[in-house]
Amino acid sequence: MKKIILALFLVVSFTSSFAQKANVSKAKNKALMDNPDFAGAREAILPALQDPTTKNDPYTWYVAGLIGNKENDVLYQKALLNQKFDSDEKGKAILESYNYFLKADSLDLLPNAKGKVKPRFEKDIKAKIKDYYTTQQNLIAYGAYLYENKKYADAVNAFDVYLQIPKLTLMNHEIPMDSTYNKISYYTAIAASYANMHDKAISILENLKDKNYETLTVYELLYQEYQTKKDTVNFVKTLKDGFDKYPNEPWFLQNLINYFIYSGKTKDALTYLNTAIEREPKNPQYHYVKGNLDESFGNTDEAIKDFNLAIQLDSTLADAYAGLGRLYYNKAVKVLENANNLKDNKQVVVEQTKAQGFFQQSVPFFQKAAQLKPKEIEYKRTLKTLYYRLKMDKEFEAINKEIQALQQ
Repeated sequence: MKKIILALFLVVSFTSSFAQKANVSKAKNKALMDNPDFAGAREAILPALQDPTTKNDPYTWYVAGLIGNKENDVLYQKALLNQKFDSDEKGKAILESYNYFLKADSLDLLPNAKGKVKPRFEKDIKAKIKDYYTTQQNLIAYGAYLYENKKYADAVNAFDVYLQIPKLTLMNHEIPMDSTYNKISYYTAIAASYANMHDKAISILENLKDKNYETLTVYELLYQEYQTKKDTVNFVKTLKDGFDKYPNEPWFLQNLINYFIYSGKTKDALTYLNTAIEREPKNPQYHYVKGNLDESFGNTDEAIKDFNLAIQLDSTLADAYAGLGRLYYNKAVKVLENANNLKDNKQVVVEQTKAQGFFQQSVPFFQKAAQLKPKEIEYKRTLKTLYYRLKMDKEFEAINKEIQALQQ
């Protein structure tokens, strides 16, 4: 009886094995024929991927990979001929194929019954995966398509596959991680940020810091990621590192000082800035930042000196001119506020006249700032307000047209 059951089991196993191998052949034929039937090929291969008699055979997974690979080739030809094709379908075929090929390769490298490793598909799999990497219309295009359509998490997934390929043991360090690789890493980090995958974004950006690709922006993005995670230690460290690397970029120093100020560490802010000025006394940006800092402390006269010194060192520093204009503008506003509390009408007139004087002093500084930065709309808006207050009708009409032009 046991022999009958065993024999029956062997017959069933043989039958199942034969059926699944037939499915593998069927899938391959449907995928590779002149008019491919990719849906039919996938339907045929699916049972073989799950059946115990074929699921550990590298050939089964290799054929599964061929289906998506062939479909990608067909759609790629359409792209070359400027024919309409489904970018999402093409990209999904690549990712499906890639995963199947990796599975096939891992099984292909297992020792055979004699304990020897004799891969049958490694060379072809390697070539096909390498093509996914090197041909821009493949993984790069798919990731870009997803990114442009704001499918950021999916874009991260597609770009991630691209970034994994040079690191595969299969590739044997043959693919250099060049500037294109760094570029895709950069956009993967941005996509990860948009997808709220902040740990992922941080990991990529930290790795990019020393790759000499958009390094300034990388530090800025890294600061923002740490700030989003409320990781004070690391965002302060990033600001300090960025400032040391780019001493002429005020962005890092300004944000660092802002952090100190909002944290109630105003002495630290001033100390850090004074240290920077001692190190580079002729750096106009430092004096401009010091002007902002002194202004925030209410030290108006010191702020005026700071901005003037910044302009002496760099006569094209628009923000410093705007800083001076803002100081005189705010002086005028303060005088008007005080005038509102006076009961003596004559004294009110005196104070109003004084305020008009400060408004007039403000004008040439904002005019110079607007001249140096013609696309900065805020300078023009302030000028519009000043022209209105000072009844400079001709100038008011002209600046209003400039503002409208910028807003279109």
